[in-house]
Amino acid sequence: MLYTSKVINLISFIITLIIFLILNFCFFNNNPKEQFSNILNITPENKDNEKIEFSENENSYEYLDNIGNWYIEIPAINLKAPIAEGTSGDILKNKVGHFEDTAIKSGNIGLAAHNRGYEINYFENLKKLKLGDEIFYTNEDFNKKYIVDTLEIIENTNWNYLRKSEEDKITLITCIENEPQYRRCVQGTAIEN
Repeated sequence: MLYTSKVINLISFIITLIIFLILNFCFFNNNPKEQFSNILNITPENKDNEKIEFSENENSYEYLDNIGNWYIEIPAINLKAPIAEGTSGDILKNKVGHFEDTAIKSGNIGLAAHNRGYEINYFENLKKLKLGDEIFYTNEDFNKKYIVDTLEIIENTNWNYLRKSEEDKITLITCIENEPQYRRCVQGTAIEN
């Protein structure tokens, strides 16, 4: 049988497509990226938000309604913000989002919020945090105090800081200005109140 260039190209294309599909299937079934894929939703875009009032310090947001029983507080950057389950665009435009596959009380609690480009940018001043700063986390009747011990710039595909942990930690993730391939990661370890 005589193989023409059209036949060879067609066979090459089919083989390439099969290899691509196999690799794609293997990658997405074994990659923790799926667990935390909503982190990619924390890129700026302008959306309408509910009304907010600014306190004396321009970095502190207070909702007109009750903040609720699930929130984060970081005194060093004058932040007190409500938390909601999930990291979708709708959640992040008004609240700090909780990564659904991370702990809520014990273990590694993962949170995300915008840092610019929206009317509400709760994590805009994470870059000002220093080692040793305090983070307070409240969920219903549970509250913990954490001390910042990690300040990192990570690739947007690095999910290691959101993995489960036996140690009580809180992990805060936000974008880096004008660098969409990176994220700012602040992590704290729990201490006794």
